[in-house]
Amino acid sequence: MNILKKILLYLSAFIPLYVLLLIKISIELINKNLTFNILNTTLICLLCLLSGFGLLGIFLSFNQDKKVQITVLDYKNLTEKHFLGYFSLFVLFALTFQIELVCMTVVFFLILLMIGIVYIKNNLFYINPFLNIIGFSFYSIEYQTNSSKKTGIFLFYGKIETNKKYYASITPYNFNSIKK
Repeated sequence: MNILKKILLYLSAFIPLYVLLLIKISIELINKNLTFNILNTTLICLLCLLSGFGLLGIFLSFNQDKKVQITVLDYKNLTEKHFLGYFSLFVLFALTFQIELVCMTVVFFLILLMIGIVYIKNNLFYINPFLNIIGFSFYSIEYQTNSSKKTGIFLFYGKIETNKKYYASITPYNFNSIKK
């Protein structure tokens, strides 16, 4: 996975936050609490671009050709361990942050940059609340291929079953996916 794909996948984790901030700014504009100035217009455009780049990252990550047949031996759902941490960050930004102020906008992007460095450096791609919101879950799975038993973190839409065969895209970057 190249660095651009990693950055795009990271941006996808914050799509719910971008949407919440867009809604907040839109409501403030409709209520005439804000005006269309350079900062607000630029911020709206940036949030739309970030959302688009995030969606592109998901599309590129799921568009992997190499599939391996695996048998699931055991699994554990990891989604609940990580979702609430991100969700509280969304609430903090959407409710209390005054993103329409220049200083808060700068702080917002610096926080995204710092989280991004940790996220990408440590391959934390399985912590993606947007994917969970649209129905995917992350599982730690013990699986068997033709040659050996292994463990990995996988993204799956639906419920995993043990002793069942699946087709999986396996990467060394913690963004593995399974299809029935």
